[in-house]
Amino acid sequence: MSDMGGMAPLTWASFLGSWRVAPGWLAVAVVLAGGYCVLRVRGRGRSTVRVWRAASFVLGCVILWVCVASGIGAYSMSVFWMHMVLHLTLIMVVPVLLVLGHPITVALESASADRQSRARRLVSSRPMGLLTHPAAGLAIYTLVIVVTHLTGFMDQMVMHPWLMTGEQVLYVVAGYLFFLPLLGEEPLHSDPGYLLRLVLFLIAMLPDTVVGIVLLQTTRDPFPMMMEMHPSWAPAPLTDIHTAGGLMWAVGDGLMMFAAVGLMISVVTSPAKRDRMTGSWLDAVRRTVIATEVGADPKDQLDPDSDEAHEAYNRMLQRLAGEQKKRP
Repeated sequence: MSDMGGMAPLTWASFLGSWRVAPGWLAVAVVLAGGYCVLRVRGRGRSTVRVWRAASFVLGCVILWVCVASGIGAYSMSVFWMHMVLHLTLIMVVPVLLVLGHPITVALESASADRQSRARRLVSSRPMGLLTHPAAGLAIYTLVIVVTHLTGFMDQMVMHPWLMTGEQVLYVVAGYLFFLPLLGEEPLHSDPGYLLRLVLFLIAMLPDTVVGIVLLQTTRDPFPMMMEMHPSWAPAPLTDIHTAGGLMWAVGDGLMMFAAVGLMISVVTSPAKRDRMTGSWLDAVRRTVIATEVGADPKDQLDPDSDEAHEAYNRMLQRLAGEQKKRP
């Protein structure tokens, strides 16, 4: 085995002393954070984005650069479990912080009235709706995780170093598209109810769990070319892969659950969000059922939380209970 890139054995001293400038990623982080701040200042008088959200976006940009420029990025090709730390940070931590910053809203509110109207139509259009739909985000997120860890992608990355940068970009984009409709409150075409958002968080734990368990229990080296370049001081290939699989399973699911709990807390503490718990489709079904029960036209604007609606709902439950008792 050869020491990849002449990296020194991984210690706290070598980890902290392996910082790089990473000029490309530094430029990306500066442009994103700087552009965001300029747009928010431009729309400051009419901005609805709070300061903590702006700070979240800037922090996401900082962590994006730090993750690649620090020892995490430097050792990510020498030790596979360190690559997993890089992966989890780029596909989960950074996108969540960027989404919480509401960059789309900031950009819209910085524009003039005419441009803002056109931009809102574009953002809420059907093509953008397909791209930002929760199902699309979940599919992209799952595909990226599976393809980059359960295929020969890692070995291809050893032969073609530019794929490393492509993978990092892919992680950030996939994570952003997944978390955008779930944690964001942006003016998108799709606005799922919070109950569906919580369900999607639980579903999204499956790819992390499955891939993590596969790596944790594998008995053969799935990345022979990558492990051939393993430095002599690194853990044995299978030990390294098992450690990475354990991180993906435990930390990946833990971060996803942390995001879901944060969303649940925001719903519990916000009456407006509680009213949108079931989403527009289920809410429409609920309104139709109640309207039918009271003998009203389903097209009428019946308040489902009114006393009349509650009485109709109770009558419906009593009728269903009576029908259940009559069954043999």
